Amino acid sequence: MSGTGSGTGGAPADEPPIVVKVGGAKAVDPVGTVGDVAHLVANGREVVVVHGGSTVVDETLERLGIEPEYVESASGVAGRFTDAETMEAFSMAMAGKLNTELTARFRSAGVDAVGLSGVDGGLLSGARKSAVRVVEDDKRKIRRGDHSGRIESVNAALLAALLTDGYTPVVSPPTAGDEGDGEVTPVNADADRAAAAVAGALGADLVLLTDVSGVYADPDDPETLIDAAATPDELAAVEDAAEGFMGKKVMAAREALSGGSGRVVIADANLRDPVVAALGGAGTTIGRSALGGESESDAETGGEIA
Repeated sequence: MSGTGSGTGGAPADEPPIVVKVGGAKAVDPVGTVGDVAHLVANGREVVVVHGGSTVVDETLERLGIEPEYVESASGVAGRFTDAETMEAFSMAMAGKLNTELTARFRSAGVDAVGLSGVDGGLLSGARKSAVRVVEDDKRKIRRGDHSGRIESVNAALLAALLTDGYTPVVSPPTAGDEGDGEVTPVNADADRAAAAVAGALGADLVLLTDVSGVYADPDDPETLIDAAATPDELAAVEDAAEGFMGKKVMAAREALSGGSGRVVIADANLRDPVVAALGGAGTTIGRSALGGESESDAETGGEIA
């Protein structure tokens, strides 16, 4: 390789890479994550950062005079409906503003970060879903003109080459949507599930950072934090407890483990050392053993996420 990255040239042999997903909500402060990633990279760990940014996307739409639209999929999962106009704003906010700003933060902290969207190098790709099944007024309908997709492949070789050369990839949607005729269209995809796809492809530990301490048995009571799930029954209990946005994260956790990740931790982004704390047992840790004998093809992938 001819890269000029300043990293250590690879993680310790007995430690897998780490994929850190940091959200884009206003309640999530990335400062601790940046410091932790800098510490881990300086000590030889290979780290990939994946970020979301729904709040900033909504703010961008508002400035452009576009009303954000959320729909419920046939499987009961809420997501953004992304028409052509919304997709333009989405790309501006995610790959343009947020990815550039976060990459600059990491570089300021001494991390040799490289910002990438899922389109770059075909990093994240899958068929575009131009029509989605939604539920409106208790009726199932088909909405056309959508720019969304489910990630079906990850260019793990590109990430591995960057990591080997000492770079830290900072990844965001949009992803590369295959139109079926050889054309590629940028499409929206859920950032948690993007992080899950990357973690599975790299066999990495996945840390999903959010604005709460983990999954609560009672969603309204932080004292009911579920520390870990190591069996199928324990995973089922976590899935039953997860509501709203947390349901997406638990879905992503299952997909990551099915794809090859060794463990997933859902934890608080606003702790002093959030990534190190998560790897040390903070939050809700879900191990691969929680899948039991389930294969990747058996895993529930849920409905369309826009």
